Amino acid sequence: MWIPTRTSPPLRNLFFNNTPLSLSRKISHFSNEICCNSFSDRSLALFAPFSLLSSRPNRSRTLAPPSKTSHSPIHIFHRRTERFDLDPIEVRQLALRRRGEQLGTVARGPYVRDYVTGLAYRFDLEMVARESLNHARTVEIKGDGLDAWIFDIDETLLSNLPYYTSHGYGLELFNAHEFDIWVEKAIAPAIESSLILYEEVRALGFKIFLLTGRSEGHMNVTIENLKRAGFLHWDKLILRGPNDKGKTATAYKSEKRREIEEEGYRIHGNSGDQWSDLLGYSVSSRSFKLPNPMYFIP
Repeated sequence: MWIPTRTSPPLRNLFFNNTPLSLSRKISHFSNEICCNSFSDRSLALFAPFSLLSSRPNRSRTLAPPSKTSHSPIHIFHRRTERFDLDPIEVRQLALRRRGEQLGTVARGPYVRDYVTGLAYRFDLEMVARESLNHARTVEIKGDGLDAWIFDIDETLLSNLPYYTSHGYGLELFNAHEFDIWVEKAIAPAIESSLILYEEVRALGFKIFLLTGRSEGHMNVTIENLKRAGFLHWDKLILRGPNDKGKTATAYKSEKRREIEEEGYRIHGNSGDQWSDLLGYSVSSRSFKLPNPMYFIP
């Protein structure tokens, strides 16, 4: 079983250089599409790599928005490492439709397990990081300290796979108390490709905002875990406060992004594993969706 840790053999030579590399040959044996869901009191687990496949790998297409209103595209990566640039409205409609269609689907745990513990998940994470970095390098940094990039934490920077390995890969009913015990250990490993992206984005001159759904009560252990995993020198860590209780993740994160904008920051990138990390209002110029088949947070 592979867990994305700092000590895993690095793939940066494949993904973080200027040499194009076709991944389709390397993961051809993972070509079968996986789409599965599970029940938990968070919500159904929603498989991020939806069954939207084109005939040519590593190509992008833009889905026209349903209105003439301009929206920032969200980049989604699939098990065949193919990219689609989706307008946020299209993404929202697709996410809701998929969730509604699969409410009665019997969860297929072995598929989730095989995906997250195999090479396909690793390649998908690497591809998201590569495309994120490609975008970051195109941004003209103004030099006024107001160019920002937002990262979610869980399943974006830190991997909770060791926890979910012991809890059915998200198929068990979510137990908040048990998960809090895991969080308090502060031992979640880094997602290697996200750590590389984090360091590169910071080196380019972006201000780093960490926007998480964790509560303020977990601030100290979250800081400890981030530093232990290698994430250093962020500019602001934002956690849920008492006034955020009861808000959906979409509403909470939209409000925090607006506050960041009201402080004068320009949000050029936003990386997260949940649709609720990316959608809503005050969206970034580009948003990047990491795969997460284990749970879905509205």
